Amino acid sequence: MRFILTFLSFFSFINIIWSQVEYHTINVGGLGGISREYYLYVPNEVDLNTPLIFILHGYSGSASGIMNYSGFNDLAEEQNFIACYPQGTTDASGNAFWNVGYSFHSFISIDDVQFIRTLISHITQEYHLTDYNIFSTGMSNGGDMSYLLACQASDIIRAIAPVAGCMMEWIYESCSPVFSRPVFEIHGTNDNTTWWEGDYNNTGGWGNYMAVMPTFNFWANENNCMNFESSELPNLSQTDGSYIISDKYTDGIGGNEVWLYKIINGGHDWPGSYGNMDINSSQEIMNFFDLFKVSVTIGDTDFDGQSNIVDLLYISDQIIDQNIYSVISDINQDGIVDEVDISQFCLSIIGY
Repeated sequence: MRFILTFLSFFSFINIIWSQVEYHTINVGGLGGISREYYLYVPNEVDLNTPLIFILHGYSGSASGIMNYSGFNDLAEEQNFIACYPQGTTDASGNAFWNVGYSFHSFISIDDVQFIRTLISHITQEYHLTDYNIFSTGMSNGGDMSYLLACQASDIIRAIAPVAGCMMEWIYESCSPVFSRPVFEIHGTNDNTTWWEGDYNNTGGWGNYMAVMPTFNFWANENNCMNFESSELPNLSQTDGSYIISDKYTDGIGGNEVWLYKIINGGHDWPGSYGNMDINSSQEIMNFFDLFKVSVTIGDTDFDGQSNIVDLLYISDQIIDQNIYSVISDINQDGIVDEVDISQFCLSIIGY
């Protein structure tokens, strides 16, 4: 009887979790654009500073697949963030993918950076979120896509955490982010899909891509990190055939850090779900993202802890340029920055 009750309780819990998962479509590209799909898990309590985390599936994977094995929905409820699982488009082989420039995708023009930008704009306005707490992680091709976002969308992506990902050579050579961003890579040294030593001659057929260490060093240099530390993590699982070396560059621009978890003898895995079992990758990723969350207050547009004329001028600029929406300027939280917000802001300054 106890087993039956436990069994039923477990499935009740699963139903609760899935009941908060919403399937959506969104048009990308305006008139004549294409419909894209995504899943969204929204915790019970959402406020201005609730982070938005993008979790991107691997090549031939799916949004529902990575949602199931990563465990981010559980963490979203516990740690209060919105988890978004976008779905890639399908290539000629019938496989879902993110367009990072694989050699066999050379004639595909899908703009996945624009897709993520469109999603961010929609979700932040829908839930009245600040756009300062937006992060991206992903497995394999999803990790590759996270690197592309850090290079081409650093204005909206606060930090990234690829798992078994790489920087395609063209991304590496063209990467010049507007803002230097924290990066955390988790990668197996025996990964037989995204090779630790990279592939500079397209031997594997994906296209040329960078090795793990040059990528790690690239982001450490990009962030002007001043210090380095290395340690071995506790080998909690004696049966998975692997252990973890943690390398961290710290004291970068604005306190940015760049981490690498080297899974010694590890494969093409999401540690904690399969492969290495010494860590829970999803929890480690959230620990990393938590370091770079920003807490903001409505009306304090320059984050100096005060509401004054500087903030008033910024809100006025928002009214003039309606193509830009910031929830921090939306004093009455009605989804529009207008004269009403100016009035309420002025009243708040004089104490009404």
